[in-house]
Formats: sequence, structure tokens, C-alpha cells
Amino acid sequence: MKPLKKMISRYMNLVTLILISFLTIVIVCVQIADTHRQARNDAMTTFQQVEQVLEQNNAELVEISEEYSQTCLYSAEAIAYLIQDNPSVLDRVDELRRIAVFMEVDEIHIFDETGRIFAGTHPEYYDYSFDSGEQMMFFKPMLSDKSLKLVQEIMPNVAEKKMMQYSALWSADGNFIVQVGMSPVNVMKATKKNELSYIFSLFRVNPKASYYAIDKETGEIVGSTQLYCVHKNIEEIGISLDQIAGQTKEFHAAVNGQDSFCVFKAIGSNYIGRVITSRELYEWIMMNTVVLLACLVIIALVLMRAVTGYMNRYVVDDIYRINKKLHAIAAGNLEEVIDVQSSTEFSELSSDINRMKKSLLDNSRKMSYVLSKTNMYIGVYEYSEDMPKVRFTEYVPQILGLSPEKTKELSGDYRRFREFLSTLCSHPCSSESNVFRLGDRYIKVEEISENNSFFGVLIDVTEDTIKRLQIEQERDYDRLTGLYNRRGLENFLASCFEKPEEFCESALVMIDADNLKVVNDTYGHEGGDAYLKQLAALLEQFAPGHSAAARLGGDEFVLFLYRYQTKEELLSAVMALEEVQNNSRARLKEELYVPLGFSFGYCLTEGHGDYQALLKEADENMYKNKKSRKSGRS
Repeated sequence: MKPLKKMISRYMNLVTLILISFLTIVIVCVQIADTHRQARNDAMTTFQQVEQVLEQNNAELVEISEEYSQTCLYSAEAIAYLIQDNPSVLDRVDELRRIAVFMEVDEIHIFDETGRIFAGTHPEYYDYSFDSGEQMMFFKPMLSDKSLKLVQEIMPNVAEKKMMQYSALWSADGNFIVQVGMSPVNVMKATKKNELSYIFSLFRVNPKASYYAIDKETGEIVGSTQLYCVHKNIEEIGISLDQIAGQTKEFHAAVNGQDSFCVFKAIGSNYIGRVITSRELYEWIMMNTVVLLACLVIIALVLMRAVTGYMNRYVVDDIYRINKKLHAIAAGNLEEVIDVQSSTEFSELSSDINRMKKSLLDNSRKMSYVLSKTNMYIGVYEYSEDMPKVRFTEYVPQILGLSPEKTKELSGDYRRFREFLSTLCSHPCSSESNVFRLGDRYIKVEEISENNSFFGVLIDVTEDTIKRLQIEQERDYDRLTGLYNRRGLENFLASCFEKPEEFCESALVMIDADNLKVVNDTYGHEGGDAYLKQLAALLEQFAPGHSAAARLGGDEFVLFLYRYQTKEELLSAVMALEEVQNNSRARLKEELYVPLGFSFGYCLTEGHGDYQALLKEADENMYKNKKSRKSGRS
């Protein structure tokens, strides 16, 4: 590759000789570029105005929503005082409706202390309760806290799916709850102003241009000055999402069958675009080309040599200096400063590059500030194999438990940082995807890579993971005995019976506690609970390493015997239950012991895959055992 200075000297001389031949093409290209620039600037100006209007409309919407919520709550308070002052109106629907008209509300519902509607302006809602639907359940906490005053977000009501806003509070005497419903007309009007088709109509300076709002995920046209295109997919009019996402400035596409110039920008969850046909865009180029051609012929011949020398001295040399600095920055030396002051443009370029570099340095701080506004500890990191250093937000060391020395070590070498992440990812949480254990904490790791660049997110999910594990524990185990409950047993058996070869010879044993009713009647339910706990402890300790016990409910238990090498060993274990069955006692109190008896029946699995059928067979055998034991006692 030749140096830029020599290339300019050589090719400028050649261009001087052949300039006239190519001048028309140059002029056309320049005008096309200028036309593109103007079209792009017009688009960006409109996009900026759209963003400003969206921000203003959103602020207005928040203000109106808050004001509407307060009005709804004030109306509920006033109605509660009116009803408490004159309780007889609760039996008069017409009077309640007059109050609703007077207070300018749409609905009044009166709930009793159980959360049931017993009066109101709409008798068809009577007997609805806080359990009648998702919208109603929002107010259920009021049953346990009479100091609550709740205002619900705008959402469809239970009965008619009509958009409403509800507020509710207790009466001053605490005898009933007043719920007021208001149709959010003003809020809906403010929301309407945020529709992109409406906003486009405000800034359509050039009627020859069309504007589109495209959903980033689905490609649906959610707003347009061409109303017939709304709700179509973008590909139906000749544009693909790949074109929009893959271009940095503008592109050409056959929109609605006509070659068009398109400019798009990502705003929020949408791409906003300006589209103008090539015919309208380039209609003045030929006329301008003739005028410019005459001027450029003279200028090119006179200035060609002067421009060559000047560019070498004041442009190429400065570009060399800037490139040298940029190479150092690209290598990771963000302390490098560019200071080329030979011209205003280079001065501005130097300043812009320095600001861009400062922005990279500040990116971690800004990201940390944004993430600190969430309720979770979230850290973000980024590194590239082309640069040794790792950039991450301030929460990364906190989440990973890094000391200042370790933080400095990992941030200075991406290889060490990658090794640290690999060690972390070698301790996965078995029940959660992309979650790994770090000491007594759980860290979620998400990472994407592209062109040897890596971007990742670290989230401390310790609290949520521990809660989930606790919920699973409570869900699958019986609270009284600590054994598996029915759900836990079925999950355990289902996993075992998926691979029957792993638990060898096995049997299911159904067990029914004897005389539980007698113990309850004689010693109370505390005695009965102690009786069941003693039986559960006996079963849990039976055949350690070869058994799993569960309480199905009441006095019914299941014992799963498995991992016996021979059928004889398994049958010997089952028969050992007879010794336990007839020679056990339960300690109900300090000095109170009663006989602990139970009946049981078993069924060998013998490769059978349906454990429900096996449980049923074992249950039938248990009842035979119970019957024979009763006969023996009689």
C-alpha cells in the first residue's frame, strides 16, 4: 500500500488531465450526495422533533394519570363520608346512582368486611368479591389492613373488560369498603396523542415524503402518514428489517413498487423512517449539473496543483499524526490525547475524538448509575481480544466479591478475567439456567460475542434463588412429618421410573397407621400429631440409603425400597417391617407411651413402568394385611 502523500500527488495530476471527461459524473455524484445529506438532515430534524413531542406527551400523560388517580381517591373518600352519614342509601340503588352522578364517577361498589360486594350502583356486580378476578384481587390486601387506600392502574374491569380506574378505602368507622370506578377519558385522550401516525402529521414538512414507524421485533408498521400501510408488515411494502438494522445512515429500496431513498433511526422500541421516491428526490439534479459543470471546469484547472500541495501540507500530514494517536487508543491506551490545531476542522475532530474517548471512560460510571436505579445488583462488562483491558461497571467487583487488587488485575488483562469467569461457570446451579454459585451467593451470567468482542451482564440473584429453593422445599415436603408429600413423592418416583435400571430391585410399600382416631379422641390432636411424627421418624430411619418415605395425607404413608442387588435382599427388608410393625411404641408426652402399630402391603416393581398402578396394588395388599391383623386381634 502506497503512502497517501504520493498517491495524492500522482492521482491529482491524472485527474487534472481527465477531469473534463469525468466531470459530469463527479457533479452528479456530488449532487446526489448533497441531496442524500439534505434528505438525511430533514429526516433527522423530524426525528428529533418526534422524540421531543413524545417526551412532552409522556410527561403530560404522567401528570394527567397522577391527577386522575388523586381525583378517583378523593371521590372515594367523599362518597364514604356521605354513606357513613346516611347508611340508608346502601339499600337504595337510585340514591347511590345520584351520588355517582353528583361526584362525577361511573361506578360505586360497597364491599363488606369479607370482601364481597353487597351494595352499589350496579346490582349485576353484587356478590363479586376480591377473588373474582385479577383486577379485583388488587384490593384484597385491604381485608387485612384497614388503613390502606389503594388506587389501581387503568385496566379492563372483570365483568365488561371496559377500561376503568378504580380506587378503594375503608369507611371511617371501618364497617365497609367503598370502591369508585372512573372511566379514564382524559388519560385515553393523552394516550391518543402518543400515536405515531398522529405525531407524523404534525411534522410533515415535505408532502412528497412518507413517514413510517416500524416495530423492531415484529416488523409491523405501527404508524405512518400512509394510513393504508398501518398494521402491514414492513416486507409487504418492500423493506426488510435487515436493511433497516444493517444501515448506519440511509439506503435505497423499492417501496410500494417505486425506487425510494430511505432514512431510519431507532427511537425506543420502534424504527422511525422517512421515505421519498428517487424521482422526487433527484428531479433538480440535471439542471444543477449543467450550471455547476461550467464553474468546475475552470476551478479544476486552476486549483488542481494548489490543492495538491495544500492537502499534502495541511491535511495528509495531520491525518498521519491523528492516525498514529488513534492506533495507540485502539491498542487500549485511553490516556492518549489528540491535539491537532492546524485547522478548525482538525481542531474540532481532535476535540470530538477526545470527547469520544472520555465518553468511553465515563461509560462505566454512567452504566453503574443507570443500573443503580434498579432493585437488583447488575454489572456490565465488555472486552475485546484486540485490546488487553476489560471495561466494566462498578457493580462487577461487588457482585464477584473482588478486592481492589484483584479488580485491578482482572481489568488489566482480559485473559485473566476470562479465566475467572470460566471458574465461576464451573459451579452451575442445577435448577436454573445460566446461574452459578459463588460461595454463598448465586450469580446469573449472560454473555454475547461478535467479531472477537464480548459483552456480558452479571446479576446477583441470590435472594430470588434462595426463595425459589425454599418454595420448592415447602412444596414437596409434608410440614408435620418432614417426609415427602404426595407431590414430592410423585416427582421423586417419576424421576426414578424414567431410569429403572439405576434403582435395581425395588418395591413400593403402602402403610396405614393403626388407631389414629383412638389416639386423637383420647389424647387430642397434639397426641395424634406426635403419633404420626413417631411413625414418620420410624419409616425415615428404616433401611438407610435404600429407602424414601412419604406421607400421602392423614394416616397414609408410602415407603419406596430400592437399590437392592437381589430380590432376596429386598424381600428380607420388606419382611423386617413386620418386626417394626409389631414391636414399636410412640412417645406422646414426657412419660406417656402408646403402642405404635400400622398395617402395610407391598408390591415389587420388577421393571414395571407405571408406579401409579403399583401404588394401587400395594394399597390393596395393605387392606388385606389390615383385615387379617384385625381378625387376629379379635
